[in-house]
Amino acid sequence: MKKVLIPTKLNKVAANYLTEHGFEVVQDADTDLLTQVKNNSDAVALIVRSEKVTPEIIDLLPNLKCVVRAGAGFNTIDIKYARKKNVDVMNTPGANSNAVAEEVVAVALAAYRHLVQGDVTTRAGQWEKKKFMGHELTGKTIGIVGLGNIGQLVLKRLAGFEMTFLGYDPIINAAKAEELGVKLVSLPELFAQADIITLHIPENDETRGLINAELLKNVKTGCMLINCARAGIVNEADLRATKAEKQLIYCNDVYPKDEAGPKSIADVADVMLPHLGANTTEANFNAAKRAGEQTVAYFEQGINTFVVNKALPDGLNENYQKLAYCLAKIARSYIGREASVNKVRCSFYGDLSKFAKWFMSPICAALSDHFEYSQGPEEAKNFMQEKGIEYIVDATDESKLYGNAMTIDVYTDGQKASIRGTVTENNLLVSRVNEFNHLYFIPKGNATFVEYVDRPGVLAQITSAIAASGMNIEDIHSPHAENAVKSLATIITDKPLPPAVLEHISKMVNPVKAFSLTL
Repeated sequence: MKKVLIPTKLNKVAANYLTEHGFEVVQDADTDLLTQVKNNSDAVALIVRSEKVTPEIIDLLPNLKCVVRAGAGFNTIDIKYARKKNVDVMNTPGANSNAVAEEVVAVALAAYRHLVQGDVTTRAGQWEKKKFMGHELTGKTIGIVGLGNIGQLVLKRLAGFEMTFLGYDPIINAAKAEELGVKLVSLPELFAQADIITLHIPENDETRGLINAELLKNVKTGCMLINCARAGIVNEADLRATKAEKQLIYCNDVYPKDEAGPKSIADVADVMLPHLGANTTEANFNAAKRAGEQTVAYFEQGINTFVVNKALPDGLNENYQKLAYCLAKIARSYIGREASVNKVRCSFYGDLSKFAKWFMSPICAALSDHFEYSQGPEEAKNFMQEKGIEYIVDATDESKLYGNAMTIDVYTDGQKASIRGTVTENNLLVSRVNEFNHLYFIPKGNATFVEYVDRPGVLAQITSAIAASGMNIEDIHSPHAENAVKSLATIITDKPLPPAVLEHISKMVNPVKAFSLTL
């Protein structure tokens, strides 16, 4: 009999479902995880909520086949080490989304109407009605940072308050945003215009510290900021500095660690909750039910749809996934990181055609900071649909003899970027950018692209400006377009190109396109 360990407070529907299907279940919400793992070392599956699944925990379970996170986020699980040990990690995306969306509404009302302080003082026999003059949600402008499943549900739940909705999400289709009734704006515009700002993005290298002094300096006086996403996306020191000056209202439900003890944000937060976003009976039931069903399907039918650390299929070199990421990232930067994507069109040549679905996740990760590279193809497909993006894989013409190569085209309403590449001698290689063929550029390091109308001296101006800033050029390519009207300079430098240097280059050479990125 296969044993499943559930070392957390989770609705019994998961345990009951597993038991009905012949599994032995041990569920204990009171004993610490390490002790339970040591006492149940024969477990083949682990279902957790916010518990940390470390390499030590995985090593103590030699028969472990899968870990299921009853919820969406899986940052508490070492998915890379799990993969190394051939342990699949699954999540249950969407199970908690409505609970988090409703929490946003709850904390906004609580903060505007002083419900927490009002309750405390009234119970103490005081009558501070004048002190607790509040505000109404109706008619306010709310900015939603991240229009994924939770962000869209926040919009729907607040629709009855007749609010104006602003959204920041660099990947969502403009038509989808219009359908939702939200106006897409840049992040600085959202922070400058909104009365209430709510955050719904993951924490990763791109978003960590995203909410900083530069954004906060432009918020309206009395603006409310709600963080029910991840602690690290807000620069706490910058928030603290802005608090008094802007009379900022801050509502918080997330912390670096989910544990008892003093919280550094306590002096800044007007409403603080112990990470209650998914803490509803309904969400707990939904996540537990999904976790139980997915565990049974995994062992009985081999269904691994929601595995977030899938091993590559036999025959696929991991470098081709990295290539898909790099090509899509270059295309994304070419059309602009803020542009609304409406279509992605791909061609996979040679043996790559049979692995087409495995390139969706790296492409999604390149297009949006809100998607994790490690997520599976099914989540990538759902992500594209959620954002209203058409994803097309074209049949290929093998008579072109491209070998194992791929072309990724990214479209907005008015632009298209088309990038082709391959892997040679185990190195990624970009062979074409739009009409610039025979590029043969290795996408690695700090890259700068400058497209310009071809004329003498431009390349020298670009390289001189880079040298004058104290940076070394490690690689450079400068092909002409087939019509010989335009040229493209692709330059790798030893350090990221400062925005001021790129701006200086743009003023000198008046480029068609100029951008920098790290690959």
